[in-house]
Amino acid sequence: MYPYFYHYAPYEPDQSLLSDIVKAINGQYNAIACYEQLARMAKNVVERDRILEIRQDEIRHFQVFSQLYITLTGRQVYPHIIEKCPTDYKNGLQFALEDEQETVDFYLTVADKAHDSYIKESFRRAAADEQNHAVWFLYFYTKLCCDNT
Repeated sequence: MYPYFYHYAPYEPDQSLLSDIVKAINGQYNAIACYEQLARMAKNVVERDRILEIRQDEIRHFQVFSQLYITLTGRQVYPHIIEKCPTDYKNGLQFALEDEQETVDFYLTVADKAHDSYIKESFRRAAADEQNHAVWFLYFYTKLCCDNT
């Protein structure tokens, strides 16, 4: 007898939640690639460093959501790029800003639907980060537009 071995009955996770987690993973994967590209186009070192800091947040979110998926399914997820990042800085900033704002709404919806407190808190925390990212992208976008007038 192994006193520290416990056998848990198989748990079938909510398919809607799994679908949302996969969507979040793919979105983060997309943002990681896009923000690397945006950082290379940044107008100065300060903007580049901030975008790389935002990218680090996205990597952290990607890792958290990937671990959630593995924990719930016992399987690895294989992310893919879902949208191409614009190739010029101004459009890239606008794309990032809009994407971050949409992501905030999506993450808060997932958090509201989740029953597990860790999943709920993970999505709420990521939503707060995404809102902060949106503010930075709006700042860079506004600054770029005002400097060019």
